[in-house]
Amino acid sequence: MKIFCGRANPTTGSVEWLEEDEHYDYHQEIARSSYADMLHDKDRNIKYYQGIRAAVSRVKDRGQKALVLDIGTGTGLLSMMAVTAGADFCYAIEVFKPMADAAVKIVEKNGFSDKIKVINKHSTEVTVGPDGDMPCRANILITELFDTELIGEGALPSYEHAHRHLMQEDCEAVPHRATVYAQLVESRRMWSWNKLFPIRVQTSLGEQVIVPPSELERCPGAPSVYDIQLNQVSPTDFTALSDVLPMFSVDFSKQVSSSAACYGRQFEPLASGQAQVVLSWWDIEMDPEGKIRCTMAPFWAHTDPQELQWRDHWMQCVYFLPQEEPVVQGSALCLVAHHDDYCVWYSLQRTSPQKNGRIHPARPVCDCQAHLLWNRPRFGEINDQHRTDQYAQALRTVLKPDSVCLCVSDGSLLSMLAHYLGAEQVLTIESSAASHRLMKKIFKANHLEDKINVIEKRPELLTSADLEGKKVSLLLGEPFFTTSLLPWHNLYFWYVRTALDQHLGPGAVVMPQAASLHAVVVEFRDLWRIRSPCGDCEGFDVHIMDDMIKPVPPQSVRAEGSIELRRPGRSHGAVLWMEYHLTPDSTISTGLLKPAEDKGYCCWNPHCKQAVYFFSTMLDPRAPLGGPQTVSYTVEFQPLTGDVTMDFTLSDSLSDGRGPSLKK
Repeated sequence: MKIFCGRANPTTGSVEWLEEDEHYDYHQEIARSSYADMLHDKDRNIKYYQGIRAAVSRVKDRGQKALVLDIGTGTGLLSMMAVTAGADFCYAIEVFKPMADAAVKIVEKNGFSDKIKVINKHSTEVTVGPDGDMPCRANILITELFDTELIGEGALPSYEHAHRHLMQEDCEAVPHRATVYAQLVESRRMWSWNKLFPIRVQTSLGEQVIVPPSELERCPGAPSVYDIQLNQVSPTDFTALSDVLPMFSVDFSKQVSSSAACYGRQFEPLASGQAQVVLSWWDIEMDPEGKIRCTMAPFWAHTDPQELQWRDHWMQCVYFLPQEEPVVQGSALCLVAHHDDYCVWYSLQRTSPQKNGRIHPARPVCDCQAHLLWNRPRFGEINDQHRTDQYAQALRTVLKPDSVCLCVSDGSLLSMLAHYLGAEQVLTIESSAASHRLMKKIFKANHLEDKINVIEKRPELLTSADLEGKKVSLLLGEPFFTTSLLPWHNLYFWYVRTALDQHLGPGAVVMPQAASLHAVVVEFRDLWRIRSPCGDCEGFDVHIMDDMIKPVPPQSVRAEGSIELRRPGRSHGAVLWMEYHLTPDSTISTGLLKPAEDKGYCCWNPHCKQAVYFFSTMLDPRAPLGGPQTVSYTVEFQPLTGDVTMDFTLSDSLSDGRGPSLKK
């Protein structure tokens, strides 16, 4: 059976409907998910196993049968742990059918089909009774419904329903309890992911400053959490203004409420400064005594940093206060955590909500458009003064006094740079209504509403009338487009350049002039786990899961070559990124910012995503390198679909030193 799947074509920017096999997207979703990373999370698995054994023992000690409900079973791993620990029967709930089908096979392969029933439903649809999915209520509740924010996957409504309809009173729960922690900090770097800073441009008439609209400065921002690996953030990037504060806890063995709530914690600031950002994480205790504990704390808050578990499926949270607020060391404040059924957010108050009665249940909502158009890395990219200086320097070399500039990028300030640096006429295309409104606000705040013409139209629909009959002498792009997910998706600019060819004047200059795709073979310290086969997990055979997360076979511009391996190590995969050559002397990299150090450490662009191609096999690090070993590659770009297909093979051929190049 075939199904039609809608997807955005990053080359043309349009939504297309493709006919796919009914399981194609399911397998892609599983391959892109964190299932493998969870199965490789040794700390998580061991703590769950210990907690399950303890819960089963407590029920058995009361003389009861151990009946387990496992919500969100995934591979069925926790259900198999429960049965191995002595549970009499387990009902494993999995709403995602391909995953439920896999769980059935995994349970059967491990010999537990007589003790585990996989139910392919949402837990809220499960029935109890003689003719129901479960003959009676369970007395042990096992779940793994958590995301980095703890409640973002709907844990609270699921627990609430389970306790009301599926669980016995005084049931056991694994995990037993979760606690959310927070720390208030000042951080210019992290604040740059949330607000537009003044941007300075050196011109022949002196310094010009691009200022944000007051509406953007007042905006409370987007309600979404920014989940990152805080262990990769240097302590020099922030100043702690509070100790680590336990904000609230959820006891999963009792009735849980998904209603909105807030929790205040009094504290005295550790230092004076600007309160801007709240760093947050959680831990889960698998038993009532709190002896079996799994924590997401970053290294500076970890009880034993040497035992720190790297994981990508759970990270840490960065929240932004609605506005930065001055705090004074020694002057008591109250940090307030708010949550509804799916989201958490924070506010800072002078007194606790219980004392002054002020509660803010409503989530912050962006009303300036910027937080809807720009994600967190994009804010950081725009606020990068060094990057702006690179663009300005490149523009100076191509601009002429009579230049007619057309800027093609989503929500870009490049048109303002062109105006300040002396272009006669500047136009910018904004294909979405949101970016059109935002740029109008920014231009108005800088008194440029009459200087830069904003055209709300798809580039290929541009007419001569839109350009007032003039020909474009300079076509500009960062390039950046909101439809882009992978490094090469911004090659939509290539499509645009072709579509606009009729509007370019004789000798017109295009910036960037070219783009090249680069790759480096790497050994990951931790990231390899998200695609590595699991095989055996805590004594259970999950090979079926490994088959599901294998990449779907892939289906222009073609480049071939080889990369010489410089040192012994595990070749886990290749990292790919784009470099845009603005002029012969100016290049913007979305990946490596400088050559790798002798020991292999890399400095990556913090604002841009890089792509990773994981190898199906690794070079054995124990085998001595008998001469220069290489990785041969074939890369092909499909302009019609925006896809890049690639293949890497270990070989002994010498590298020609060139990366695959994609030029206009």
